[in-house]
Amino acid sequence: MLAQEVAAKYPGRVTFVTENLGASKLAERYGVKGYPAVFLDDILIVAPREFGFFGDEEGVGRYAPWKQNAESQARYKADLIRMVDLVLAGRKDIVQRESAGQTGAPAHEGIASLPGFTLTDLSGKAINAAELADRVVLVEFWATWCPPCRSTLDWLGRLKATHGDRLAVVALAVESKEEDVRSVATALDPNLRWAIADAATTQAFGDVTAVPTLFVFDRQGRAASVWYGAPPDLHEQVEKKLAAVLDD
Repeated sequence: MLAQEVAAKYPGRVTFVTENLGASKLAERYGVKGYPAVFLDDILIVAPREFGFFGDEEGVGRYAPWKQNAESQARYKADLIRMVDLVLAGRKDIVQRESAGQTGAPAHEGIASLPGFTLTDLSGKAINAAELADRVVLVEFWATWCPPCRSTLDWLGRLKATHGDRLAVVALAVESKEEDVRSVATALDPNLRWAIADAATTQAFGDVTAVPTLFVFDRQGRAASVWYGAPPDLHEQVEKKLAAVLDD
């Protein structure tokens, strides 16, 4: 991690700390719902959207495109070193002022209703908002390289079996090879609606920046709740919300 590399340049003066999504008081204070997010002391200096994850437009975010882009990564590293130097020099006020202008908006704006997306599932059938109408819908964004995603998907398969046709579960893979997605789908529950999300779909759901991300929509297609990551009480929270919307 580049942030860890930067911290190592200041032995005894800077400590690198990682926090899980859903368990960070700093993330909660700033309304950060995705990751990665970078804090310097108690200042949010880089919001998730600045890395441009899952975006279709390379110009979105200060450090986009991020992956395999040495220029963007070097720019991020230089900015981080500069801000650490300012804090160590007693100029935290400059970092606060500059970061407020860059990260003032929430990392995830949220959505009010099930987006009008259209994809083809792994069985070759069309999947879209109209086809899911009149049912409670769970949409899970996941990736084959994400260990918590697998257990979450296994649990979602059990939820689907419990509630039957009253519930639709859509598992949308991101940043994953089709062969690996098919392997996971076959091993878990082939009866879920499995598909690979394109950039337009992830953007329609608010430019998803975390996996797993789980959305719940009621039978009218209204957004009921969303969870980012896999907090310890995820199953309890979702099942409670699900019971409420199924009874509406």
